[in-house]
Amino acid sequence: MEMTQTTLHMIEEKMTFVPLNTTEKVCLVGPVNLPIKQGEFEATFKWYCWTTVNKEWSKEDVIDHLNTMNLAFGQQSSVLVYGDFEQSEDALVRMHSICHTGDIFGSQRCDCGYQLHESMKMIVAHGVGAIFYLANHEGRGIGLFSKSMAYLLQQEGLDTVEANHALRFEDDTRSYEEALKVLETLRQKPVTLITNNPKKLAALEAHGLSTHGHVPLWGGENDTNHFYLETKRKKSGHIR
Repeated sequence: MEMTQTTLHMIEEKMTFVPLNTTEKVCLVGPVNLPIKQGEFEATFKWYCWTTVNKEWSKEDVIDHLNTMNLAFGQQSSVLVYGDFEQSEDALVRMHSICHTGDIFGSQRCDCGYQLHESMKMIVAHGVGAIFYLANHEGRGIGLFSKSMAYLLQQEGLDTVEANHALRFEDDTRSYEEALKVLETLRQKPVTLITNNPKKLAALEAHGLSTHGHVPLWGGENDTNHFYLETKRKKSGHIR
């Protein structure tokens, strides 16, 4: 208990609870100063991470349970914040779905890694913004293991939507509820969304996101992912 109190004293001001539902709340931790270097691009972001916890838990309870929550067996989402995100009148926001293959391995089967890194550059050039890195969005919500099977089906000729359907998933099962709650905690003013998908913008606005509209982010297209990107344009509403 004494160790918990010492630990709590050092970090409790960096822990914030955000109401979520009748049984859970979001525990948001940060900011952590995070210097980033990718090739010639360098910037320092403020990193936040969050997970859901029991609605009745205190900050001390979170620390007490931390080593028994098995967080390494799941995934937690993050947000990278740049500039005066709370007060600036014009902030860019990217809601980026985790893509293990594209973001980490540099896969050329999609444009996700390109979009992630270009969003960082856009936000730094703009002067203020945030990138939400959403950990439960792999494969538009089907998970990494299922995505590997979807990729095998795509190698047999199915497009990305058909592959998800063949595995009895919907086109898109992603939820933005937690991300929007965190965004509301960090900023009350409207944002400009970085996205190529007007349907995504409309869906987020329908769930309460206040926006100045969106800006597109195209690039990273190659011979390998051309069919994938064409499918997103034809079936998922993406536009240039």
